[in-house]
Amino acid sequence: MLDVGRHPNIELLAYSEVENLEGEAGDFTATIRKKARYVDEDKCTGCGECTQKCPTTVVDAFDEGLSTRKAIYSWFAQGIPSTHTIDPDHCRQLQGKKCGICAKTCKAEAINFEQTDRLLERKVGAVVVATGYTVFDPVRIPEYRYRDLPNVVTAMEFERMLSASGPTAGHLERPSDRAIKSEIADLEKQLNKTRKALDKYEKDRGMDSAEVHGRFTRGELAEDEELTKWARRYEEYQAVNRRLESLKARAEEFEDAKKLAFIQCVGSRDLRFYPFCSGYCCMHSIKEAIIAHEHEPSTQSTIFGMDIRAVGKGFEEYKLRGQSNANITYRRARVAEIDSGKRDNPVVVYEDTLEQKVKREEFDLVILATACAPHNGISELAATLGLELDQHGFFRTHASHPMDASKYGVFVCGCANSPMDIPESVAQASSAAARAVQVLTGLDREGSLQAAEEAS
Repeated sequence: MLDVGRHPNIELLAYSEVENLEGEAGDFTATIRKKARYVDEDKCTGCGECTQKCPTTVVDAFDEGLSTRKAIYSWFAQGIPSTHTIDPDHCRQLQGKKCGICAKTCKAEAINFEQTDRLLERKVGAVVVATGYTVFDPVRIPEYRYRDLPNVVTAMEFERMLSASGPTAGHLERPSDRAIKSEIADLEKQLNKTRKALDKYEKDRGMDSAEVHGRFTRGELAEDEELTKWARRYEEYQAVNRRLESLKARAEEFEDAKKLAFIQCVGSRDLRFYPFCSGYCCMHSIKEAIIAHEHEPSTQSTIFGMDIRAVGKGFEEYKLRGQSNANITYRRARVAEIDSGKRDNPVVVYEDTLEQKVKREEFDLVILATACAPHNGISELAATLGLELDQHGFFRTHASHPMDASKYGVFVCGCANSPMDIPESVAQASSAAARAVQVLTGLDREGSLQAAEEAS
């Protein structure tokens, strides 16, 4: 990525969208909207001091909602260009309130609240579309209780949990445990605030809070509003303290998740949603299970699936190595539902298709291997570029021209084409670039997708 940012012949228009494409192969005109960052890319050094001072906290989408970021932020570490962006939907200054702390903090004077979107035009000879994909939303399968049970997560969320730069710094802290720790921190702040108020009452009146509360419970303070308010504040203090002590006792038993369940084909190979196989999910789950075992050797993982599709050089050996070296069990089964168990443990209810029995098993954490779905904005982009989509919602190509879209001079690769893993996506990207060069240099002898279809 650094090479791309530094290459003299590559213009990188990050945080931009193509709004229109006119013309034909070799002579396209692309209209591009470069969105306002409210930060000057040329001045920003990416030091991050502005994010430390920003008072507004927002849920971090990059960490799949498992952590927070500030209203001024960088999407992820080592991003190119190394700059920040202000979120206009949450920035106090851009919402008409007084703030501007980031502008006062920035020594490079890179903050510009007056910045606006710009429309750019570029003459291009060919277009390569690499939109990526959107993961299937498992809320659409209510029996898996995603969002209802805190310890049922998606594979992408689990990926961020495993990352050293992620919300848990690589430790497998269960979401339910993290929520309790967060509540403990909030209750401690509330308790400290209430204690200060009680201390002030005691100092001003020369009385003990417990004594005042005792008189209140005996009905002796009916006429004294101030003492009644004091007594009720003391009741609030006791209730918060009881809750806090209860949660702290639970927190002492917390451990990282060690018994993991991976459920395959969540949304894929399913006629209700996507009938196709997403291709990479089996190997992705095996990889995550192996990494989890590397973090904690006592970790045990069970992968539930109709079958394991380890298609690729060395993939079957990798699968077997995970079984023998990383405590992975492969269970041929269809998971019917996930129930709630003790201590927020999810309980997997499944049919063992080998024994033809329905079984239940409790886990610390359940990971859903969600389907690779077409990108959310793919329909709008297809209309903008004048391209056709296939029956599954990916860009339509031809079997003999797998990189050629329905408009000559436009090529697709990666998950814009169909579900595929990283090695295949990289290979397709090289192929799409080669096809673009053929068009630009006049070496394309076979022509467009239309010509290929006519020939077949």
